[in-house]
Amino acid sequence: MPKRALIRLVRTPEGVQIDPTGKLPGRGAYLHENRACWQNALKKDTLARALKTKLTPEDRERLEAFMNSLPMESEDSPQNE
Repeated sequence: MPKRALIRLVRTPEGVQIDPTGKLPGRGAYLHENRACWQNALKKDTLARALKTKLTPEDRERLEAFMNSLPMESEDSPQNE
């Protein structure tokens, strides 16, 4: 999947942020635009490992709020083929 079709998250001094522009400086990670992908990344700490950081409660709250706005599966996901 091209990077433009994914959502970039970046580790910043202020915490883990969603980077809609894909241009924020810092260590980044990419997730699909569907809730199931985010649930797995947050539940298994895969995202924290990819960003080489520990998610604070504030980070987790912010990411979960964004995750809840996403569809369960995107139209581009391989499960829909």
